[in-house]
Amino acid sequence: MKRRDFVKQSLLTTTGIVFTSNLLKAENLAPDLSFLINAKDKGTPYAKFWSKCVGAGRANEGLRAGWLEQLALVKKHCGFEYCRFHGLFHEDMCVYKEVNGKAIYNWQYIDELFDRMLEIGVKPFVELGFVPKDMASTEARQFWWKGYVSPPKDLSKWASLVSEFTKHCIQRYGLNEVKTWYFEVWNEPDLKGFWDGTKSQYFDLYRSSVTAIKAIDKDLRVGGPSTSNFVPDERFDGEVEDKTKHKTLTVKDINTLEWRGVWIKDFLSFCEKNHLPVDFISTHPYPTDWALDPETKKGAGRVRHVNATQEDLKWLQKTIAESAYPHVELHCTEWSSSPSPRDTTHDSLQAATYVIKANIDAIGLTDSLSYWTFTDIFEEKGAGDTIWHGGFGMINYQGIVKPTFHAYRMLNQLGNEILHKEEGLIVTRHSKSGKIRALFYHYPFERKDVVDGNVEEVLNTGTPRNVALTIKGLKSNAAVSVETLDKTHGFAYKKWQEMGSPQFPTREQTNTLKLQAFDTKKEKLQGSTNGTVVFKKTLQPWDCVLIQEM
Repeated sequence: MKRRDFVKQSLLTTTGIVFTSNLLKAENLAPDLSFLINAKDKGTPYAKFWSKCVGAGRANEGLRAGWLEQLALVKKHCGFEYCRFHGLFHEDMCVYKEVNGKAIYNWQYIDELFDRMLEIGVKPFVELGFVPKDMASTEARQFWWKGYVSPPKDLSKWASLVSEFTKHCIQRYGLNEVKTWYFEVWNEPDLKGFWDGTKSQYFDLYRSSVTAIKAIDKDLRVGGPSTSNFVPDERFDGEVEDKTKHKTLTVKDINTLEWRGVWIKDFLSFCEKNHLPVDFISTHPYPTDWALDPETKKGAGRVRHVNATQEDLKWLQKTIAESAYPHVELHCTEWSSSPSPRDTTHDSLQAATYVIKANIDAIGLTDSLSYWTFTDIFEEKGAGDTIWHGGFGMINYQGIVKPTFHAYRMLNQLGNEILHKEEGLIVTRHSKSGKIRALFYHYPFERKDVVDGNVEEVLNTGTPRNVALTIKGLKSNAAVSVETLDKTHGFAYKKWQEMGSPQFPTREQTNTLKLQAFDTKKEKLQGSTNGTVVFKKTLQPWDCVLIQEM
């Protein structure tokens, strides 16, 4: 069966299932979840790190109208403060060339991109890369757009580029503004596809970059090493990856292996030894091994257990605490349920539930967990060939939001004080307004691992769960809204099927799908005269419910 037909058939099956709560027997339910909360209880402040940063493909894509429209949409609804992307110094940004050995700089495309981002209210999380063609030491390139990924042939010229770029940003946007940005050195240099050099050469690149930026102002924030997934072996212990040391495909259960971050300890040790500043550590803790590719089916379905991200963040916290830089920030500048840009899970409901669970589990463990990416206007493997192609984005190419968009929108609605948190539920309060915000999510207990590309099997996994929340201490007759994201609400796929599954929908069809994708189920509750509201519901597997005091 062709892959496109498989995706269509699997999603057709899954979205057609509706569970009827009055037909369910008690013994077929997951454990009940019931809690009583007083709206006036003391809360615990916390940082809503999930709204800190979001990813995108490459800088030049940000010059497109659709990309900017979608960035504005996620800013409005999901609250993202920063956006990170590759290719800032790539040839299609026209930043750098050499004429008779002299460097010529052109900032017009970067200015256009940064101006429009800042007008939307989103700051750049600056990834310094890739190397301009005239500075490349080898012909190694990545993606169809052929980004040069070699070490610079002259580090002094790279340092000058970084310095002139930083000075220009300060001149255009002001020092106080640029001090709020982050400058991350390169992307996944542990992978040969992104860095045609050694570990030591990357460390030299970091030294050159951080020295150049800090010479301008010591308070500008610089970090790295921006490495890829955690691994359970010694493949990256040397100067370059040793593929003979891969263990992932040598065991039946990859969760029996001990996973650890890549280059993090070596990077911190190098910086300590060379007296280099580090303002943040960055890495990409996707909850599987990058070599397990759902597109080629190599290792398909062999994802890690559902709490892998939480464990990885704890490892990072401990490693940083034990280093010479115990107070630096931690930014996970790429993260998702899968590192593949062609994973059907990205388009379906279960990815949204995973996003909510993983982020709530990670509270207090990181300064950002940047979803990769906000949009399917993304071309690492070229353009997607259907409107649902398993792209990374939380919005598809046509601007139709996916369930993951709603996951981040719901998380963004939560208050900044936690009143209660347990598996399947978080209750919060906004410190200024005093309004209560609660979020239920049903990641079924039967699913022990992270969701994967087996869409039909995973979406049909699990038993329903009875949940109940009683909120006291509200004002008399308080109004409360209840919003549900499930298989038939806030998910445009079923409507697309009813249209005949057009691969290239008309403008009218696209507008209809956009409306359907936003159409979560909305209900209202009325509190009692003594300020009590009671919410009860049987959640189906993968349902997410946002409760908001009006």
